[in-house]
Amino acid sequence: MTLVYVCIFLFAVAAVFGLINLIRLLASGRPPRATVYIHGAVAAVSLVLLVVYAIVRNGAAPMVALILFIIAALGGFTLFGIDLATQKPPRWLGVVHGVVAVAGFVFLLIFAFAGSGGA
Repeated sequence: MTLVYVCIFLFAVAAVFGLINLIRLLASGRPPRATVYIHGAVAAVSLVLLVVYAIVRNGAAPMVALILFIIAALGGFTLFGIDLATQKPPRWLGVVHGVVAVAGFVFLLIFAFAGSGGA
């Protein structure tokens, strides 16, 4: 279960940088590169750890959270690719990416603190 807490912490750190990115995306159309890289790296590490937890724990995995985080990661990869190609990612995609990631985070918190993750 400790691994889930590490994931929660890392996703929270990624969320702070993601919020910075979203604010800058909505304000100026382009977030700072440093926060983009930090956000992506921290979120990717946490997602890999969550996948490892799901594989190891088999039946007691936070599958809804995992699926939502994978969808959010696909949106993040798309945003990053668009940013590299045209330097103007669409604002709506940044918002959708954030909303899906927050939903995944909420489901991960439910799993860890109220669901079957207590064992």
